[in-house]
Amino acid sequence: MNLSVIIKLIRPHQYVKNLFVFLPLFFALKITNTELLFNTFVAFIAFSISASAIYILNDYHDIEEDKQHPRKKKRPLPSGAISKSQAIIIMVLLFIAGFTLISTLSTKAAVILLAYVIMNIAYSFYLKYIAILDITIIAIGFVLRLFVGSAVTDIHLSMWIVIMTFLLALFMALAKRRDDVLIYLDTGKKMRKVIDGYNLQFLDGAMMIMASVVIVAYTIYTTSSEVVERVQSDYLYLTALFVILGIMRYLQIAFVEKDSGSPTRIMLKDHFIQLTLLGWITSFAWIIY
Repeated sequence: MNLSVIIKLIRPHQYVKNLFVFLPLFFALKITNTELLFNTFVAFIAFSISASAIYILNDYHDIEEDKQHPRKKKRPLPSGAISKSQAIIIMVLLFIAGFTLISTLSTKAAVILLAYVIMNIAYSFYLKYIAILDITIIAIGFVLRLFVGSAVTDIHLSMWIVIMTFLLALFMALAKRRDDVLIYLDTGKKMRKVIDGYNLQFLDGAMMIMASVVIVAYTIYTTSSEVVERVQSDYLYLTALFVILGIMRYLQIAFVEKDSGSPTRIMLKDHFIQLTLLGWITSFAWIIY
């Protein structure tokens, strides 16, 4: 076992998803507060470490299934690059480190993180086999990231931020399941047992619904009197352009390119998505700050 194998096991590239803990700070116009920014960064590290432990647990449980997957079979556990016992030791150490770190910031945040871990353990062993509930659990995980960021900064979360995060995460989870269905249709191999509960017609329709609702919810958020008064600007709605472009590009990746299996990989490699995200952050920050 070497360092490169451990890095592949804990999947640090997935940490981009944990950046959601910074959103309460960003939307509350307090991203420049160094104390709160430091607390959020520590929470980000703690959440990421704990998430890595969950990834190991999930890989351990899915070894046989992953051996049949065209991409997942290359992971350390299914490929045999690391032993089960070594993976368990690393998993336990990561759990301890994550909870110890976040407990220094906030008991409430630690409880939320514990809820996230328990939920994901239940997901790994049972809930991921129940269609619709499986993607709902994934979306709730993103919402819990928001609540961790809120807990360590004492910033109240807007209901719109929670709603949009949940819907967007559900949209991406549907796209991920669509990729699993495509693999099954192409190879005849079921990457997940839950695939029996999905088909392309259902997933395509659900993705279109989620995409539409996300855009509507974001538009309502940016034009609401409460938000306009708080940011003291009538132009926040203009940032919806980047939200629409980003969602349309994601739909293109799913429907045209048929490659929506990894949201993280899309975020890290797709230049169009990166530019729309940069455009949204820059324009939003310019308007509210």
